[in-house]
Amino acid sequence: MSTQTTSDQPKASADWGYSRGWRVFSLIILRPGLRLLMRHEWSGRENFPKTGGVILAPNHLSYADWPTVALFSDSYGHRYPVFMIKSAIFEVKVLGPLMYKLGQLPVYRGRGDAGLVLRQAEQALRKGACVIVYPEGTASRDPDLWPMVGKTGAARLALTTGAPVIPIAHWGAQDILPYGTKKPHLWPRKTVRMAAGPPVDLSAYAGQRLSASVLRAATADIMADITGLLAKIRQETPPAVPYDPAAVGQLSHDGRTSDGAPAASVASGPVAADPVAADSAGAGTDGAGPA
Repeated sequence: MSTQTTSDQPKASADWGYSRGWRVFSLIILRPGLRLLMRHEWSGRENFPKTGGVILAPNHLSYADWPTVALFSDSYGHRYPVFMIKSAIFEVKVLGPLMYKLGQLPVYRGRGDAGLVLRQAEQALRKGACVIVYPEGTASRDPDLWPMVGKTGAARLALTTGAPVIPIAHWGAQDILPYGTKKPHLWPRKTVRMAAGPPVDLSAYAGQRLSASVLRAATADIMADITGLLAKIRQETPPAVPYDPAAVGQLSHDGRTSDGAPAASVASGPVAADPVAADSAGAGTDGAGPA
């Protein structure tokens, strides 16, 4: 896949593509190595479509998510994963050009072309790719690591292209590399439990204008399916209301937010609407790669 460059950083081509040879090479090199890093308990293979564009929507726990999700998609679901990845990875010598050759998607933030990743993702889906979209956009900030309120990128892609959204839940990656740390805990090997659910039923939104309310409702359905899967894996009850990082302030010990507002205003506050640029930024991983 070709790229253009500016004086300070590369700019993604408007067309999506990949090198078949480099993908085969990546599987030969990375697949056995990643398998050595963790044990797996996988379920839900029957929910992976064998062909055609598909969106995998996993919960986000830590920087160790990408190898777990990549292996799950490739080795278990037999679909090569296409991640939305922070653009900084694509600016690294050698690694950056390789990411393009593998068909990965750069997420630019704070630039005029921030929404380009969604257009590229649409192209990839229409060409039959398996695109990984983390609806939360970043690792969960919920105190108990339950899925948070999601951004609308996955719903937008699904409703625009008609590609099914397969909810993915996993648990255990946070034990390998807790969010905010750089030192992995590789020994003894940790077990990561993962499950793929049936496609999220978004039929109620088919044919509707992609308004903010429609996208938020569809996103809530996606997050509910992810949370339900995770509850089964953890055998625990999730919170009745998902953690919302966009809510104003955070609750203090006296039941008020950090800015002094009553707690009820946070619980009942609306989810922040995210435009295309915000969606594309939210869809990317904190730092990921293919497998």
